[in-house]
Order: sequence, then C-alpha cells, then structure tokens
Amino acid sequence: MSKRDYYEILGASKGDDAAALKKAYRKMAMKYHPDRNPDDAEAEANFKEVNEAYEVLKDDQKRAAYDQYGHAAFEQGGMGGGAGGFGGMGGGGFSDIFEDLFGDFMGRGQRGGGGGVGRGSDLRYNMEITLEEAYHGVDKEITIPSSEECDACHGSGAADGSSPVNCGTCNGHGKVRAQQGFFTIERTCPTCHGQGRVIDKPCKKCHGEGRVEKEKTLNISIPAGVDDGNRIRLSGEGEMGQRGGPPGDLYIFLTVDDHRIFQRDGQNIHCRVPIPMTTAALGGEIEVPTLDGKRAKVNITAGTQSGRKFRLREKGMPIMNTGAHGDMYIHTIVETPVNLSKRQKELLKEFEKEGEGKHNPESEGFFSRVKDFLADLKE
Repeated sequence: MSKRDYYEILGASKGDDAAALKKAYRKMAMKYHPDRNPDDAEAEANFKEVNEAYEVLKDDQKRAAYDQYGHAAFEQGGMGGGAGGFGGMGGGGFSDIFEDLFGDFMGRGQRGGGGGVGRGSDLRYNMEITLEEAYHGVDKEITIPSSEECDACHGSGAADGSSPVNCGTCNGHGKVRAQQGFFTIERTCPTCHGQGRVIDKPCKKCHGEGRVEKEKTLNISIPAGVDDGNRIRLSGEGEMGQRGGPPGDLYIFLTVDDHRIFQRDGQNIHCRVPIPMTTAALGGEIEVPTLDGKRAKVNITAGTQSGRKFRLREKGMPIMNTGAHGDMYIHTIVETPVNLSKRQKELLKEFEKEGEGKHNPESEGFFSRVKDFLADLKE
C-alpha cells in the first residue's frame, strides 16, 4: 500500500517554514496522542504516521530529499530507511509533544540550549482539607522549602570579581554536533548542560548555583466545590532557576478527608439516617443536618423501608464556577427497638397477631419465592 504524503499527514504545505510545520505537527500529535485516545489502534497508527512525517520534514536535509524524491528517498538504496515511528523516534519529535501535554508539571524549559539558563523545578505540596472546607472554600497558609537569589553573587553563581565564561566544549551554543555520514546529530552539551556558559570560580556561598535555600510562606485560596485529587497551580512559585533562571511552578494536590456523617459522590452528598420503626410505619417528619450548617426537614411517607432514598435538591456540593449545587440524598435505616418493657412486648405481640402477615409484603414475597424454589428442587 502506498504511503500518504507527509505534508498531507501533518496538514501542512511545502511552502511552510519550520515554525508553521512544527505548529501543524503539534496539533496533529496532540489530536492522536495515545493518552487522549486510550485503546484506539487507529489513533495510535495515525500518531506513528504523524511523528514519522515530522521526523523527516523538520530536518532540512531530509526535507529537501523528500521534496525531490518523495518516499523513495528513504527506501532501500535511498537515504537508509524511514524515520522511527511511535517507539523509535530520534531527535525531539516525541519529546516536543510530550512537553506540550505534560510540560507544565514536568518542568518545561529545563532543557537548556543556546546559551539559555535553566528553569527551576516544579514543586508539589500535598494538602488535606475537610469536607466542610471543600464545601465553603477556604484560605490556607502554607510554608514550603524554596530558594532565593544569592545576594553574594546576585544570582550569577560566580565568585566576586569573576563572571561565567563561554563553555569551551560547545563555544557557548549549549549544544554539540556530531557528523555521522549524511546525518548530523545534535545533543545537549555535556559540559555546561545546555547553558552555554560555565563558572570557573564559583561563588562560595551558593557553590555556583546562583541561589540559596530559604523557606517561604504563601496564602492559598481553595475555591468552593473542589474534589479529592484536584490540583491548583501557582505559576512562578516553584523552585528558583539556576543562575537567574525563571522559577518553576507550585502544584497543590488536594485530599478531601472522609466525613463522619456525610459521604460524597461527585457533586452529590449522601447521608444514612436511622429512623424509628414507628415513624417508618406511620410516616412523619425528621430533621437532618446539611453541609451549610443548617437543618432540612424530610417528610417520611408511611410504610418506608430501610434503604429508601429521599432527595433534597441543591443541598449537595457547589459546582465550581457555576453557582449551582448538587443534591443531597437521605438513605433511611429503619431501626428495630431494643430494651423493650414488658408492656411494649405485649403490644408488639398483639400487633403481630392482629396483622396476620398482611403488613409485611416484602417478607411475604420473599418466603413465597423460597417456597417455589424448594418445590422446584424436589421435582
């Protein structure tokens, strides 16, 4: 089967420059990425195809060969085989899209290059809040380990009277290249780690880091309606970058504690409420607590059984950024009385005798089915 045109796969054209080509690639790669299309064989095949196309077209030499000879340039006798697909990509095809999808948390920008400075690492803070705090929203003060600019070297990392110098390995480019036949392989410089500059006389206070450790206190606003596992991103509140590099981000991962009365299911709240046998049989009204600190009345219909649900509209959790609320569900548990007096026992026996099984439809139905079941076994 003939292969599709690489430009067609990316949704690009031959006249596109490198930036336009990369933009088209990222759009298509994000569309077909396996994390967005789990267990989708067609999407995975398209993802491989997109990466193969970009691996060729992003390289000026390969692109020129493709524009002139098409796919034949990479077949046997041509340039030596096509680009690696989903599992065998070189260069930075997969890493480019991986950074787009996950770079906010993985520390985007830490890969140096071109004389740049390293971005600081992202930080994670685990925070536990109560269900009431999740309902109302809350402001929290936290203290985290952090760093600040070294006042001795003013963030340069170099000792007083000296300054960083160009890396002798990469001549300040941050990358080194190696020629292997027709191909040129480019890697991050192992000496300066992509920064392009090195420090021959490091600052004694920060040991060349350009930063020193220091704790900082932050005020965090938790919005109403957050759920267990939600995270809040604070841009620029992560670790400071080396030698004046930009800081990373801080991520607050939330855990909502279990409640002794309420159980949460998304935006709905559930509450198991015991009710007296007499209220279940005769009907009545009960009061139940709600998360807003108030009470709500629930009308119990006569003949209510254990496990019946009563719905209280908009008494559940706030739905973030909408002003709406979920619902609250009351699950009744009919409580059997204990420690009965002699007179109470007599009354219950009179009630049982008077009823003659007419008031227990569920048990009557169950034992009727049991009787039929046993009769079938004997046949």
